[in-house]
This record gives sequence, C-alpha cells and structure tokens, in this order.
Amino acid sequence: MRAAPPPPAADTTALSRLLGTALDALREGARARGGPLPAGGPEAVARRVREVLGEPFPETGRGSQEALRTLVRVLAEGAADPADPLCAAHLHTPPLALAAAADLAASALNPSMDSWDQAPAASALEAEVTAALAAEVFPAAPHPDALVTTGGTESNQLALLLARERHGRVTTVVGANAHHSFRRAAWLLGLPEPVVVPTPSGTIDPEALRETLRETLHGAPARTDGGPVLVAATAGTTDGGLIDPLPEIAEVCAGARAELHVDAAYGGPVLFSSVHRRLLDGLDRARTVTVDLHKLGWQPAAAGLLAVRDAADLAVLGHTADYLNADDDTEAGLPDLLGRSLRTTRRPDVLKTAVTLRALGRTGLGALVDRCMELAQDLADRVEKAPGLDLRERPVLTTVLFRPTGADDTTVAAIRRALLAEGRAVLGRAEADGRLWLKATLLNPHATPGDLDRILTLVEGGTHR
Repeated sequence: MRAAPPPPAADTTALSRLLGTALDALREGARARGGPLPAGGPEAVARRVREVLGEPFPETGRGSQEALRTLVRVLAEGAADPADPLCAAHLHTPPLALAAAADLAASALNPSMDSWDQAPAASALEAEVTAALAAEVFPAAPHPDALVTTGGTESNQLALLLARERHGRVTTVVGANAHHSFRRAAWLLGLPEPVVVPTPSGTIDPEALRETLRETLHGAPARTDGGPVLVAATAGTTDGGLIDPLPEIAEVCAGARAELHVDAAYGGPVLFSSVHRRLLDGLDRARTVTVDLHKLGWQPAAAGLLAVRDAADLAVLGHTADYLNADDDTEAGLPDLLGRSLRTTRRPDVLKTAVTLRALGRTGLGALVDRCMELAQDLADRVEKAPGLDLRERPVLTTVLFRPTGADDTTVAAIRRALLAEGRAVLGRAEADGRLWLKATLLNPHATPGDLDRILTLVEGGTHR
C-alpha cells in the first residue's frame, strides 16, 4: 500500500511542526559554523556537503523531519552568514525577520503572478505597492509605475528593452564604473556593445560624457538630433558605492536629446532617508530607474524593481496567452498580469516588501539606512587613525575601501583569501587607482564599533603572517 503523500504547505499544523525543525537546524548549523563563513575553503565545504547528503535521490525516502533537519543544518553550517557583522564583502544583507516570515507565507500560499485567478489578492497588493514605490522615485510624475524584478540585472535589461522598443537599435552609453549587466543585456537584446565613458575618479565626468555623445558611435555620428542613445548612470557603484553626478548628467542628456536610465540598485533606497536623500537629487529626471530592496532594504532575495516615469512605457510588454489572459476575460474586468514581467510563473515577492513597508514605514527604513551609513563613516575614521592602514577615500554610501600600508596587491589578495579560508571574516576586493583594495560593505545595522575594530585587527594581523 502506498504511503500517504506529505501534507501541503497550506496545512498550517504540518507547516508549524516543520518550521520548528527548520529553525532548530538553522541554530545548530550556525553554532557549528561559529563565524561568518565555514572554515576550510571550497573543498572542505564541498566534502562536508557530500558526506551529509549521501545519495541525492535515494530509492526510499527518509522522511520529512530527517531530511529537513539534516539539509538545513548542513546549509547553515556552510553558509556565508550576512547576519554576522564580519560578513561584509558584498551587497548581501541580513534579511529582516518579518520579511523572511512574510516570504514563508508567500511560499505556503504559492500564488503565481501570471493570471488573476492564481493570485487575486497578491495581484492587487502588487499594483498598490509598486505604484507607491514608483511615486517615491518619481514624485512629480503624473503616472509612474514599477515592475517587480529579480534584481538589478533583470531591471537593467528591462530598461534597455523598453528603450529598444521605443527607438529601435538604441546605443547604450555607460561609465566604466557601470554594472556588468549592461553589456550582457545589450548582447541578449541584439544591441550594439555599450560605449564606455572612462571614469578615472570613479564616477562619470559630465564633460567626458558630453564629448562621448559628440563622437562617432559604431561608425555613425552620435545621435544628438534625438536618435537612439540611452545613457546609463549609476547611483551606488558595486566597487565603491559611488554616485554619478545625476543632475549634471541629466542636463547633458537633455542637451543631447539622449534618454537617461539610472542604475540605483544599491543607492536607490537612500530615498527613504530624510538625512541622505539629497544624494539622489536628479534621480527623478531619468526615464527608468533600477532599485533593489534586497540591498539597502533588507529583504530576502529577490526584491528588485524597475521604476518608470510614465506607465505608458510598459504597454510594449503586453502579451496574450488565451489560457491566462484571454481577450474576453480582460474585457470582462479580470486584470491582465502578463505585461507586468517577462517571466510567466513568478512568486509574490511583493508581500515581504509590503509587510516591511507597513511595519517600519519610511522613518523606520530610513533609520536603518542612516545607521549603515554612519557605520561606514565610523569605519573610515578608524582606518584613517590606524597607522598601518590606508583609506582610499571617504565613503559615500556604505562601502569602505582600505588596504594595509605598503602592501602590494598580491599581499592584499592573500590576506582576503586567508580570512575566507579560516572562516574569520568575509571582505570583498575592488580595483581602484591601479591598485587592489579590500572592500567592506556595511549593510548590517546591528554591527557595533567593536565589530569594526575586529575587522581591522584581522586585516592588520594578516600582514604579519
């Protein structure tokens, strides 16, 4: 006789029992790891996973409790833990507990955001929340809107797609500081390779941009007569957390009749801060803006947005599949969701964001942004005071670049890898000024001054190995 199938997630009694098991396994795994990263490096982690996993697809299952406990524990034990203050390499945040709880609810209900009859309330919630967030980016626009995406890469690709559909074979102009996704998006969309403006100071120089727009682009004069040029500026570079001079760039674009997109995947949530939002002056002059809330928004990935100044720009994404949005259903009033994404099946990622916005409000989220920016300034102060360390420059957002005084690039790279192998700290790396720098990206609002000192002590200790 066949065994009874396991209960669905919507069975809250079964889910409650399993959730307790998962939380216990998370705690046990973190305790076994004992730091921000598992010690031993890639081979040690892979060996441990293989040992625990055994046969990945056994003939006979071992039961829900055992499988969940075993694999969640090994994943937690081998995790890079963004909740540890010494895990500070990437734009990798410790997600808010309430956002993770909301994400669990979304998984349990499992709405699919490709037709109204699979996601009645979720589709209504998404429409309200995306409109509100778009209004944060474009406060003076009469009809802004935003699409939920998987993050900056998808958002930037969508921005190029919308520009292509408006203008045809659009040429993208980016700074050398731009995210790699623009090059990949141009390739995927059959567009010319982006024209790159050098950024020796880390940000786009408006005069250099103006000159680039005058020069020949792929064998033809720059389209200063209103032809297809899209300038992509950055508000929060991946390597340094720098912000291009948006007001000046917007002026150059207006003079050249080029459109402007801003990749604010990192810096966009600074809009929530009444103290720092001035850093994003000029953002609202873009036609499209990328924002990631799984960065300075503390959401579980994925939580990306593409905001558009005019919702009419999204009409080109419309698509019909009779089983999802037949014309007569749409005419009868059922919302058409296929134009809200290039994906078909997609999760209701808006729920965790909606819960966070309701729980914390603008003031609460702004305070988290402010706290992380204060931590970056604090770390920069400490580096400047340390005789054995060099600071590249004062941070703009939450990224601090520093290196041991007198160390060559080989030594800097070796220090970082040693800390990773030992599981003691997770720091990034960035090239700037022709040198290699250690990168601390401070996105944990619970980090303390003592945690900052520990990071620096570990780096200084690494120079004496």
